[in-house]
Amino acid sequence: MKPLVDEPPMEPSMEPLRTDMSEPQSAYDKLDQLTQNLWWTWHPEAVEIFRNIDSELWRDVNHNPRLFLKLLGPDQVQARIDRHGLSGRVDTVMDKLDHYLEGKGAWGLTRASRLRVWPVAYFSAEFGLHESLPMYAGGLGILAGDHLKSCSDLGIPIVGIGLMYAHGYFHQHLDGEGLQQEEFRPVELEHMPLKPVMSSDGRTRLTVEVPLNGRTPKLQVWEVKVGRATLYLLDSNVEANSEEDRRLTGRLYKSDLETRIQQEIILGVGGMRVLAGVQRMPGAIHLNEGHCAFALLEMMRLRMVWEAATFEEARDHVGRRAVFTTHTPVAAGHDYFPADLVERHLQPLREALSLSHRDFMGLGRLNPDDGNERFCLTVLGLRVCHRANGVSALHGRVSRRMWRSLWGHPDERAVPIGHITNGVHALSWISPRMAHLLDQYLGDNWNERMTEPGLWEGIANIPNGELWSTHQSQKDRLIEFTRRRTAQQRERRHETPQSIESASAILEPGALTIGFARRFAAYKRADLIFSDLDRLKKLLTNDERPLQIIFAGKAHPADGIGKSLIKKIFDFAGDPAFKGRLAIIEDYDIGVGRHLVQGVDIWLNNPTRPLEASGTSGEKVIFNGGLNFSILDGWWWEAYDGQNGFAIGYGGNHPDPAEQTRRDAEALYATLENEIIPLFYDRDARGVANGWVERTKWAMSSLGWRFNSDRMVLDYFKECYLPAAAGVSCEFGQGSAHRNIL
Repeated sequence: MKPLVDEPPMEPSMEPLRTDMSEPQSAYDKLDQLTQNLWWTWHPEAVEIFRNIDSELWRDVNHNPRLFLKLLGPDQVQARIDRHGLSGRVDTVMDKLDHYLEGKGAWGLTRASRLRVWPVAYFSAEFGLHESLPMYAGGLGILAGDHLKSCSDLGIPIVGIGLMYAHGYFHQHLDGEGLQQEEFRPVELEHMPLKPVMSSDGRTRLTVEVPLNGRTPKLQVWEVKVGRATLYLLDSNVEANSEEDRRLTGRLYKSDLETRIQQEIILGVGGMRVLAGVQRMPGAIHLNEGHCAFALLEMMRLRMVWEAATFEEARDHVGRRAVFTTHTPVAAGHDYFPADLVERHLQPLREALSLSHRDFMGLGRLNPDDGNERFCLTVLGLRVCHRANGVSALHGRVSRRMWRSLWGHPDERAVPIGHITNGVHALSWISPRMAHLLDQYLGDNWNERMTEPGLWEGIANIPNGELWSTHQSQKDRLIEFTRRRTAQQRERRHETPQSIESASAILEPGALTIGFARRFAAYKRADLIFSDLDRLKKLLTNDERPLQIIFAGKAHPADGIGKSLIKKIFDFAGDPAFKGRLAIIEDYDIGVGRHLVQGVDIWLNNPTRPLEASGTSGEKVIFNGGLNFSILDGWWWEAYDGQNGFAIGYGGNHPDPAEQTRRDAEALYATLENEIIPLFYDRDARGVANGWVERTKWAMSSLGWRFNSDRMVLDYFKECYLPAAAGVSCEFGQGSAHRNIL
């Protein structure tokens, strides 16, 4: 164990990260090789192979290719490949993956060769890469997954660090009363794209140890390939550990503080030890929210051991190389721990840093002299890291106001917290049909140039009817999906045969369709549109210009208010007075989200301003020909220009929350009635809503280049990673989504 943590690593190899692509012997082996790298998840030509082999089974296994192949077996796979003439397509996809992994021409590998030696280490408590790998709860994880994918596409060497949750996040079911029921299913490792990381001798599995309250559990390490990027997941479910320790990485975001602090020590301290163990010590580290901040302390300890540095020298060294991203303006979203709990679990690390209890606690307190203040990981990240950012322009402003006392600045403008606005990985969310349309009018390499504003001018050349019909086909698919899932939900609840059969008639293919899908929390106000039931009923039951709404989302198991919101919508969806024009889909995950963002006409987002730090779900709609209808909060505050979607209100904040809610509800109804519905149903002789399509085109061309994760990652690269890897100390620049840094 000692060499992993107390000796400096050798200089890492300059070889690009790539999977062993030795020539497989059969179609089954080739597909098995393909499933070992999550590159396939954002390449529809790969996905289509599995769907063409057996579309029903592909749906039943929730798009898990490893389970899919296991259930079919080599003989069945080969027989179906021969029957459907897929052999050539398999070879083409494998050649494409091989070429991708070589990295020739990749932006980062050609322009930033120094980072090929020193990768960025990206720490996150969750990674949302695909529905078949359930290591995520919501937006934070989806963002982390999109971040890795864009780094891979751009050729920016990055190593992700996370936890391997034995039960992932919960699966959601609604009972006959509409009450959320949580089910924690064990993750079947043999069906996951994981392989154990081996120690340097190549014969034993790599393990690292992390002291916790007098115990030293062992942690095994799993590797996930994400294109050219690598993700390491730490797992406490090791036979040598006690039952208590084996459960430490069992579930994501457990509520009790004891488990929470232990998980975060494993993530931060254990993650740094993994990097040392695999000889991939980074030149820059990026902490995706405060859950990861203990990594800073372990990195300081290693610096003190390797170079006999003082604590202050180590702190300065680490601070120059660390980037901290905060994601929430909601106080409950930040972790606070009492002093005795911190001391109990971190005493060995504190002593290794040669710090007194008071000085150590002071790293995580706004007021280091207040012995009663709890230890906050966000404070630790902001205090140590020389670069910190919010995730939208408005959130940067809110964060400066929220944390200004940490720097003693009465003027929030002097607080060194900038912003880099979130973006989404377009290829992971765009429908195959829309991607094909963009290939035709933007060029088949548009996804490699999507940060260029000029590229998106080609959207104007798409005939209105062609864009309209493409999106309509996506909506048809969404409605079919919603009907099927609704029937399955009713069948599971043992509803009557008539109720189950009637699910096939809910929603209308030609109706204006709103989507609302997110975590059910009070500030997100899922029930705002139900503020005036009579007014809403008129909109939903209008047979000439019908409106319909599809909801999805989970509430945290401990959030009673969120659960009550779900029940409220469940009850409305079952009310025959609304004529089957409301639906709620259970068990919201990446797969459900992909159907929704591809098929809805309008994406509704109505949080209490300014509590939405960024929000990225609406950005996914841009690439699929949908429009946003949102409170001017998060990313929409800087994106909306009056013609590229719709706004709810004018961005104000009334001191009385009830009055603000009343005003927001009125603005929501008025905009629906006077702008959105008339524009959608203003059709020409061919049935095309030309005014609607023109607004959609402008949304795609004005927003597509700005709100994708390639632009986001390039902003991080320029403003954070390069100067951090060079050890340059400076305040964070005001990162912007409004320019093309290429």
